[in-house]
Amino acid sequence: MKRSCIAGGLLAALLTPLIAHADWEVNMTQGVTDLSNEIYGLHMAAFWVCVVIGIVVFGAMIYSIIYHRKDKNHKPATFHESTTVEIIWTVLPVIILISLAIPAAQALVKIEDSSNADMTIKVTGYQWKWQYEYAEDDISFFSSLAASSREASALGSEIDLDTVDNYLLEVDNPVVIPVGKKVRFLFTSNDVIHAWWVPDLAVKKDAIPGYINDMWAKVNVAGTYRGQCAELCGKDHGFMPITVIAKEEDEYKAWVAEQQAAKAALAASADKVWEMSDLMAQGKKVYDTNCAACHGATGAGIPGVFPAMTGSPITTGDIGPHIDIILNGKSGTAMQAFGTQLSDADIAAVVTYERNGLGNSVGDMAQPTDIKALRK
Repeated sequence: MKRSCIAGGLLAALLTPLIAHADWEVNMTQGVTDLSNEIYGLHMAAFWVCVVIGIVVFGAMIYSIIYHRKDKNHKPATFHESTTVEIIWTVLPVIILISLAIPAAQALVKIEDSSNADMTIKVTGYQWKWQYEYAEDDISFFSSLAASSREASALGSEIDLDTVDNYLLEVDNPVVIPVGKKVRFLFTSNDVIHAWWVPDLAVKKDAIPGYINDMWAKVNVAGTYRGQCAELCGKDHGFMPITVIAKEEDEYKAWVAEQQAAKAALAASADKVWEMSDLMAQGKKVYDTNCAACHGATGAGIPGVFPAMTGSPITTGDIGPHIDIILNGKSGTAMQAFGTQLSDADIAAVVTYERNGLGNSVGDMAQPTDIKALRK
């Protein structure tokens, strides 16, 4: 009895983390688009066909084992072949396959038909974030892992991850689309192969450097839908989530207006003179989002892999090469060119933060106008 209790306790202890960190799901996501529902219907049709076949086949086997066993004095059949049986087991599978193939082919045609879309969003994969460009509304932004998930990941075992909302599935800038509109997505990549996957939208497409893939979705229900990069794209592959928010038409138009106003304010920020405190505060946000994954939250880097920011010749030397390497990257290394990813103000801020934070105290600073002049 004692051994049974111990064994039961050990089993419960082993299962507790699984219960705490994962939902018990055994089927496909039904989704919130007509296409996802059609795919789900095909999946269930094939599933029930397999169930019926399984019941018939295993039922016949079990019946034969029980009622036609040797001790019942049954003798095996002596016929060599049966034309009737062969016709049945040839014609019946053909009928089943055709009945499944026709709706499946129709669904595939719909999946690939992104014509007559109401709007287009270009999606570009980066290590390890996404860029979204709205062709009709002249909106562009990057979407990265939310600070709450990044901070929790850095703490590791020091924090209960169940207390972090949508851990590794939350972003700082979600994709926003209108309900009831056909949205065409164009996928490409700036570095390696990524894959944009949102199960509720029935969208999963590779983003490949030098190529454009397309897919579409028409969301029927307002809400928030989450996904992930589904391609092993590097060391922080698991830190590249996707969040899509579907809004009603009037709410979507209000969001577009907010984004366009923010874009105008960002352009204006490149012409003003920033205080050191403002540059440092903004620089920390930019660093944590774009640089900490490689160079570490404290600037210590990863020895032998990514260089440290603390005491680096780049961050403590002349400011010109420091700005240049952030703007244009460094060929032959993992250092990306952030000139197309960050605004003038963000680059000035992160340069200032790296030179006067992370254990450095150079004392100088960069202004957005300095970055703007170098772009010309």
